[in-house]
Amino acid sequence: MKRSILLSLFLILILPSFSQEKVTETDTLRKDALNVFMDASDFIKKEITFINYVRDLRVADVYVIQANQSTGSGGGKETFFFVGQNRFAGMNDTIMISHSPDETADVRRIKTVRILKMALMRYVLKTSLSDYFDIRFTEKVKETVSTDKWNNWVFRTGLSGYLNGEKSYRSTIMYGSFVADRITEKTKLTIAYSYGWNNNKYKIDETVIKSYSRDQYLNILYIKGINEHWSLGSLAYMGSSIYSNTNFSLTYRPTLEYNVFPYAQATRRQFRFQYGIGYEYYNYRDTTIYNKVEENLCSQLFSVAYKVVEKWGSGNISVSWKNYLPDWSMNHLSFYGRFDLRITKGLSFNISGEASLVHDQLSLEKGGATFEETLLRRKEIATQYTYYTSFGLSFTFGSIYNNAVNPRFGDNRF
Repeated sequence: MKRSILLSLFLILILPSFSQEKVTETDTLRKDALNVFMDASDFIKKEITFINYVRDLRVADVYVIQANQSTGSGGGKETFFFVGQNRFAGMNDTIMISHSPDETADVRRIKTVRILKMALMRYVLKTSLSDYFDIRFTEKVKETVSTDKWNNWVFRTGLSGYLNGEKSYRSTIMYGSFVADRITEKTKLTIAYSYGWNNNKYKIDETVIKSYSRDQYLNILYIKGINEHWSLGSLAYMGSSIYSNTNFSLTYRPTLEYNVFPYAQATRRQFRFQYGIGYEYYNYRDTTIYNKVEENLCSQLFSVAYKVVEKWGSGNISVSWKNYLPDWSMNHLSFYGRFDLRITKGLSFNISGEASLVHDQLSLEKGGATFEETLLRRKEIATQYTYYTSFGLSFTFGSIYNNAVNPRFGDNRF
């Protein structure tokens, strides 16, 4: 009897999933709907229901690429690139959506959905679903443009702390920051200050190990746009660091940048060359391995960076070289790269990493670091290279359509 009841429950729960539903007019329209390939949130899928969200790029009528940028006011700008495929080949478009810093997440997503609907209409017009649409215009009350009393300045400040401990361990971390930005279409001015304090205590049997670090930095960056390809910048940097053995450090470096592509295309592609030459001053906490307690230096920096967002994914690579003058043997060469690739249907791969060849550690303490300082990374130690890398692979298969949104049980996947 018990076995019969369990079998009945199993059939009740499982069989409906395999039943053939009656074909309706809605099913026919769904077949004729626009196939769109994009990284869509659940909210977008619930609000824009007149398209098919497909997972296979090859069957998509339209491929949507999204890029995000922060604005000077603390808000954001979303850019959507629409690429027509198959019967819509050659029908490409670009839309930009600006968000103010005062907008909540809900206001932003509602605005995004509204504009995405309008952008999709040129494609939907060529499908049978166009017979089911009507256009409304809601007149907006005219607003008087007010003067910006802040003159494009935006200020952000923060203070955070973290306490953690147990019988044999205690950690206290404090961090504070202040940032002032003034960003316009032609100029950018950023003033940023940060302070970090970290105090740890370890007790192993009768041995007590204490670890302490403190860092503070002030960065001032000013950039002036010359035209659509050239920019001139100036960087001033001041700071102190127990880890880097500096009581006080100062860097001033004017820099010239050339972008092969116009800056207006920055969300889609960039190919930038930078060259800067500047002055550096260091006052050290302890005598360095070169028997210096302070020094004045001249340095130069050259970098190349390329960034692209395409149908196959996105890529970002850069190479930078820095050396002191006139001693070119004191140098630092860095390579950075990140790629997010869609290899084939359902298969994607991402990898990022950075590697550096280090020959410019002028601030190393002559007395070196203790075992505890080395283990806890509280002082910089000699090295000829640094690196890190991360990578991931994901594969999704099954139905090419992905329209349904079901919030039941939250995000639990067992």
